Amino acid sequence: MDERDAVNKEPRQEVDSVIKEGKFFAIVGYIGVLCLIPLLLKKDNRFALFHGKQGLVLFIGWVAAGVLNIVPVLGQIIWVIAAVVFGLLSLAGILQVLMNNYWKMPVVGDIAEKISL
Repeated sequence: MDERDAVNKEPRQEVDSVIKEGKFFAIVGYIGVLCLIPLLLKKDNRFALFHGKQGLVLFIGWVAAGVLNIVPVLGQIIWVIAAVVFGLLSLAGILQVLMNNYWKMPVVGDIAEKISL
């Protein structure tokens, strides 16, 4: 093995270990209020924190839509649309975690980047 190959594999192995260690927590981060688990327990893992922040934004959006559900008719329509959108985004986030990707969600990812812990 060439010396350049060894140098190129080391950072990749380090990235893989970060993803491997944080994968479970990143998945849990997309399941409602459980988004707090990676934010509190895996602050040192970049992968879990990245997905946990996006999960937090989705959860806050879900709660806001739930509050709007109080409004007759219009609030209930908003709730249904929000539930579908946030549910699909959560599912997409979980799939991206399973594929070892840092996937920045549209709009949600921009808001999540502004969160500092």
